[in-house]
Amino acid sequence: MSKKLTFNGSPYLGVFATNTETLAIIPPDVSHRTFQETCEALGVRGIKTFVCECSVLGALIRGNSHGFVVPSYTLEGEIAKIEKYAQVLRLPGKMSAAGNLILANDEVAVVHPDMGKSAIKVTKDALDVEVYKGRIGGLKTVGMAAVATKKGVLVHPKASASELKFLEDAFGLPVDVGTVNLGSGLIGAALLANSKGYVVGAETTGHELGRIEDALGFI
Repeated sequence: MSKKLTFNGSPYLGVFATNTETLAIIPPDVSHRTFQETCEALGVRGIKTFVCECSVLGALIRGNSHGFVVPSYTLEGEIAKIEKYAQVLRLPGKMSAAGNLILANDEVAVVHPDMGKSAIKVTKDALDVEVYKGRIGGLKTVGMAAVATKKGVLVHPKASASELKFLEDAFGLPVDVGTVNLGSGLIGAALLANSKGYVVGAETTGHELGRIEDALGFI
């Protein structure tokens, strides 16, 4: 399924929420109707929680079917809510906004090129994935520049040919470029997707929807 939505008036859904093949994590200040529509489109269970006492949890955490990576300063009570569904590990070091720093599906993660060895080990252990360093469209915040599912990868339109080849080799999946919300290249900031469906910012055009559906295997 698919749905165009806003979270509290913002079309940048990926800043506020995150999802895997089985779970969506959404801030408590999102309406119950929007919460239900998101979970239905993605075919997942959902939980409501803040992370680090704020609602921009999509920028702060990254997960897959195996586990989640969260900032080091995430509260114990917040972790406890997520741990009911998957393991949760804290990301060490100064760079801790895992949602911005990590692009992942259930098999592979690409991370910020300046991420340290201890943070890479935590990412590998939490998500049970192979980890590579990289950029997308010249951006180091790869988690906001792309979305990866187990069927495909959609990335920032300024991704170079070498970056696209790198991603195709790393994920072993089709990789294509696209935009969201009337031309924004920050795919991960506005798109929540898995192999069953997707939710995208309400300003996304029909042409952009076509690119999403083609890249992520919905056509």
